Amino acid sequence: MGFIGILLGLAVLIYLAFRGASILILAPIAGLIAAAFAGAPLLASWTQTFMPNAADFVAQFFPLFLLGAIFGKLMEDSGSVTSIANFMTVKLGTQRAILAVVLAGAIVTYGGVSLFVAFFVLAPMGIALFRSAGVPRRLMPAAIALGTSTFTMSAMPGTPSIQNAIPMPFFGTTPFAAPGLGIIASIIMLSFGMWWLKRRENAARARGEGFGAFTAGDSESVEVATENPIVRERATTSGTFDPAEIEHSEEAGKGPSILLAALPIIVVIAVNLAMSFLILPRMDTSFLALPEWGGVSLSAVGGVWSVIVALLAAIITVIIINFRSVPELRATLTAGANAAVLPILSVASLVGFGAIVASLPAFEDVRNWVLGIEGGPLVSLAVATNILAALTGSASGGLTIALDALGPTYMQIAHDIGMDPALMHRVAVIGSGTLDSLPHNGAVVTLLAVCGVTHKEGYLDIVMAGIVSAIIALVAVIALGSVLGSF
Repeated sequence: MGFIGILLGLAVLIYLAFRGASILILAPIAGLIAAAFAGAPLLASWTQTFMPNAADFVAQFFPLFLLGAIFGKLMEDSGSVTSIANFMTVKLGTQRAILAVVLAGAIVTYGGVSLFVAFFVLAPMGIALFRSAGVPRRLMPAAIALGTSTFTMSAMPGTPSIQNAIPMPFFGTTPFAAPGLGIIASIIMLSFGMWWLKRRENAARARGEGFGAFTAGDSESVEVATENPIVRERATTSGTFDPAEIEHSEEAGKGPSILLAALPIIVVIAVNLAMSFLILPRMDTSFLALPEWGGVSLSAVGGVWSVIVALLAAIITVIIINFRSVPELRATLTAGANAAVLPILSVASLVGFGAIVASLPAFEDVRNWVLGIEGGPLVSLAVATNILAALTGSASGGLTIALDALGPTYMQIAHDIGMDPALMHRVAVIGSGTLDSLPHNGAVVTLLAVCGVTHKEGYLDIVMAGIVSAIIALVAVIALGSVLGSF
């Protein structure tokens, strides 16, 4: 009965979330359904299991959600994201429209700009560029997804994405875990995704297919998407920015030069690198072992600290550069701060649901099945993160649930067999960014909405550019890591 309860709870969560119900309501209900079938005390499951685990997630990662959302809003309202996208468009031209969109998305998201901020800035520009180049509109969501939601989210070493931060407390790693394997995975994702999209573009040109119908409503697609409550509910489980805050402040009429626009992104990368390898390792952090500081080691918090300082430095940089040009700085900061709240509470609720499931006796069978998957711990870890990300429609939620339940076990396995935890870190993150992009995923729903493309028109290309490319890269990382170890 306990296993049936887990399946039923998942089914309720998936079905009603897809229908647009709030995950804040669904997650505890689904968890209590699973607990009821297992005969567990319901109130205790909610207050003593669900809430402490959800609160722990907020305590660990709210600074990253908060600073990431503020930085993204500042980059948007200062016109910096637009300047970077315009620069890529001018340099690559309409003949390389797809590549221009992909690289613009990759640059801003690798630099710490929120996924959804990138969507809402790149989509209107992509419409104009694709229309001028005669590239079918239906390819635009996949191009944006390839640049924003694949290698810069899960593979590139040092990426400040929340997905790359989540494994750090579990494995004692840094944002630069397994950098060589991450770079190889990034090349595979980008190469395969571009090959597919270029192939589709060439086939469309051979048929005489152009951009498609262009209507006056195209310019309003962003506003329509931000006001859609279903888009908002789905989006906040798969990103770190609440789309409703996009319109709550004003963007500068003219963005900074490309050098000034890119400087905050360079700061994020440079400070993250310096904190991870130069500053924190030389600091005296012995005080962390004391009870009042949590009784932890630097490895448990150092990765998160590195990203926090990097984002803070970038926020200060973008404010200094654009202090006079951002129309309403206080409104921008407020919108960015507010944009972090619903996403972290939504993902924390998924974590609370996972904690209830992991506490049930029936979960032991699930754990044993996962650990018993043939191919070794890397394969079983990849399968676990894939499945949970797919079921929840959230890479961050699925990854946290998987590591909350199985992280200590995999860390012990790594210790026993002499495997570098950095390898598990990279496999787990890439694994969470594959099947999370199923049709019900909030990023997919939002991206299609802002591009004015339906699932029928654009989802196949998202699958190939965003899912298949990541799976190929994941297989390559597991194969190389199994033979050569972490590098």
